[in-house]
Amino acid sequence: MSVVSQRIFRILSAGLLCAVFFLSGLLPASNVFAASSVEEIKLAGTGGDVTIFIYHHFGDNRYPSTNVGMDEFGKQMQFLADNGYTVIPLTSLVSLLKDQKKLPAKAAVITIDDGYQSIYTKAWPVLKSFGYPFTVFLYVEGVERRFKNYLNWEQIKEMQEEGVDFQDHSYSHHRMADWPQGLTENEYRQWIRADLVSSVNVLRERLGKRPQYFAIPYGEYNSIVMEEAKAIGYEAIFTQDPGTVSSDTDICLIPREPILGNEWSTMAHFQKVLKRVDLPLAGMTPTIAPLDKQTPTKFGGRLLYPERYVPSSFGIYVSELGWQPAKLDNGFVYINNVHPLTRRSNRVMISAKEKGTGRIAVRFWLLMQHEISVSETDAMKSVLHNQSLQQ
Repeated sequence: MSVVSQRIFRILSAGLLCAVFFLSGLLPASNVFAASSVEEIKLAGTGGDVTIFIYHHFGDNRYPSTNVGMDEFGKQMQFLADNGYTVIPLTSLVSLLKDQKKLPAKAAVITIDDGYQSIYTKAWPVLKSFGYPFTVFLYVEGVERRFKNYLNWEQIKEMQEEGVDFQDHSYSHHRMADWPQGLTENEYRQWIRADLVSSVNVLRERLGKRPQYFAIPYGEYNSIVMEEAKAIGYEAIFTQDPGTVSSDTDICLIPREPILGNEWSTMAHFQKVLKRVDLPLAGMTPTIAPLDKQTPTKFGGRLLYPERYVPSSFGIYVSELGWQPAKLDNGFVYINNVHPLTRRSNRVMISAKEKGTGRIAVRFWLLMQHEISVSETDAMKSVLHNQSLQQ
């Protein structure tokens, strides 16, 4: 019998499988904080970093790039329980960030994107058996139009009644950071805004409340996407940039660690990312504004706490250029560059080793090119036109 099966069997035997989820506000098990127990988390806070995990498919080998096997998933949840990690609701983490309070040590958050059936049939029973709260970011059109392999509203309401948190992952799940050729900035903004307004309205009607948080589709963003999402009124915005959350994390650019695929769903990777800490920055170069085919002359960031790190340990990674040792000049860590960026997207990472602890600190952000292909432009203009007719 697998670890997960044994765990579920014990819970069933005790008659506790239907134990109340923790977003209900009742007292949780010892390794979980309830949504109402933010004060407890504040008191327990020791300035730690929190790892937010992001999952998609569970036990579904048809989607190897976004899947996690059930054996691995069960072992990951067991590892959290056996090693003193506290799984807290996303709402509690956001509240602490908003209030600028210390975060709890050895804490994690579980999020799931899109809303596939395997959440209901495979992941939820496991998470219930451990008593772990979690958040699902819904691809609203997939649910609303009953796309194959997606949750339906009846399942979602059942889960919601037992404390599962549902939030916004956009209506159409477009690559919002792709700015089509031929669209003016105003048209581009309108297209983003129309999609988000649609998802907010559907979720409010279906679930009885407005979504508080937004997870960016594909984790792809630029400054315009972020501005429009903020204008919608979300309290927090989540990326798919790897990294951990600290008290210095931008509440509108919150990283999550993807657990998926052949390498990133393994126990080795899971344990590795739990050991990472945030590398707080006061500014990034280049910024997240859309690139207009220019060649950035520098990649780097202004460190909030340069004294924390071993000076010789700084490095900068750019997807298209690879990793390079970085220079440190009066709190600004950087590399010079003469190579044009040709890919539509690049992730930038600054890393360093903490003094004393030896832990690896990282901070990622995304760079997107301004324009995409004409064929995609035509498709997006059609979407924009159709959405205008529905308003």
